[in-house]
Amino acid sequence: MNCNVAIVWMHDYLDGDLPPQDIRELKSHLLACPDCRARFDELERTESLLTTSLRSPSPITVEQSAALNERIKSVLPKQRKHSAWLRWVRNHPAVSVAAVFFFVMLSSFLTMWHQDGQLVVKGEDLQHVIIEGNKVIVPAGTKVNGNLTIENGTADVQGDVEGNVTVIDGNLQLASTAHIAGSSRTIDRALDWFWYKVTETVTDMTH
Repeated sequence: MNCNVAIVWMHDYLDGDLPPQDIRELKSHLLACPDCRARFDELERTESLLTTSLRSPSPITVEQSAALNERIKSVLPKQRKHSAWLRWVRNHPAVSVAAVFFFVMLSSFLTMWHQDGQLVVKGEDLQHVIIEGNKVIVPAGTKVNGNLTIENGTADVQGDVEGNVTVIDGNLQLASTAHIAGSSRTIDRALDWFWYKVTETVTDMTH
């Protein structure tokens, strides 16, 4: 048993909240660890002193109160909240792994959102698409079969797109001659972009 866990269990034991199986494990650790056994003895003495003081008919003096406070603080675990959190993580491994994965993915995508300014053009049929600098043009009278995705640029749609048009961190310009068979959307917020990437990743994994 880890000594930090033993310290937490000492308090639970003295409060009467420690399960029987954990009590046996704690006692076994105390027999093998002199430092924890000394701390436990100190805790027992402190609790006994506190109980006696509360039952005493005479009020506690300022000096006695200060001494008692110092004694209590000296035996309290400094990271009990942290230990409780670790215990929760240990009892809920699947949720913990999912949460860590989510935040790692979110941090990674947000970093890419701020740093990656390169033009990216994706689609099943790009033979009629014209790229001029950061502008992606679908000329009038031409047709793009399938979806068209543009990152960090401007989509100037003058012809037909037989699918969806998605512009990420850019602009979408539609001419009067433009026709989009699917949906058209512009993603210019990091969180929307994150969900788009997650959806795209899951879709790619399922195909």
